[in-house]
Amino acid sequence: MIIFTKSKVNSALTVIRGAYCGYHRMSKSRNVDATNFLIAFLIPVIIAAASPLAATTSSDTDYFKSVRKQLIDDGFNAEKIQQLYSRPQVSFEADGVTIFFTYSEARLDYDQFTNDWSIRKAKKFMDQYQVELDQAQQKYGVDSRIITAILLVETGLGTTVGTRSALNTLSTLASLSNRKVRSEFWKIVTDKQKISRKKFEKRADQKSKWAYRELKAFLTYAYREGLDPTEVQGSIAGAIGYAQFMPSNIIAYGKDGDNDGRVDLLTHADAMASIANFLRSHGWRPGISRKKAEKVIYYYNHSTYYVDTILKIANRLES
Repeated sequence: MIIFTKSKVNSALTVIRGAYCGYHRMSKSRNVDATNFLIAFLIPVIIAAASPLAATTSSDTDYFKSVRKQLIDDGFNAEKIQQLYSRPQVSFEADGVTIFFTYSEARLDYDQFTNDWSIRKAKKFMDQYQVELDQAQQKYGVDSRIITAILLVETGLGTTVGTRSALNTLSTLASLSNRKVRSEFWKIVTDKQKISRKKFEKRADQKSKWAYRELKAFLTYAYREGLDPTEVQGSIAGAIGYAQFMPSNIIAYGKDGDNDGRVDLLTHADAMASIANFLRSHGWRPGISRKKAEKVIYYYNHSTYYVDTILKIANRLES
């Protein structure tokens, strides 16, 4: 079962930090003031994070047993995996996964990134990182304005990268393939959000399979780069770094932009090179038409609203 422990305090603080950083992206209107935001969003989140259902799981419940077994069966070192999942930093990420489970792209306000303040900020960023942007553009043929626009929308040019454990998020989502774990999680979801059991089961099937593939890619990446998997932070979906790449995309498209022998998406040069490589790999070419550019950017985020915003920002950066 899930119990109410003092860890709820840390959970609440984490949610508050993440909620505040994501305020502009999650709000429906950029005219929402701080007071309304506190009443409408933060207070419910604080309560949810502090509730028994959002707290950490009890020590006698092994929520990741099936995940560990699957990882070992798929070739990961058994001792290494057992040791990793026995560490105190590893826990069932109930609250963050619940938000992701019921997340809707339509709730986001991308228009904020095309206002004068955001454009001035982006232009200053381009001046500061002109060398890195020019290198990425020359090597991959992707317009530096497009790279900047993506960084602006994804993480505010690297200022908001997520505060949740990528390992915990992906492991929790992957664990939903287990019927017992899924039943426990269903109680959490229905306590916070209105969702039918049928829709929940469909999402659990899809997201658990997807998350397990991302978990394998994440561990492969972490071990390859000599990272401690418990220290890598990301979004509520497990996306990592300034470019907000899912682990499988880091494996497939991540690039070492600063030539230090590592792919680190928390460095601007690597993030820029990785974005450019991703877009080039999906069809971006110098002089690409607007119609084709839309199709390529859509691969980055399957949202026409997102695509239109990226191109609008890039156009404003030209002036």
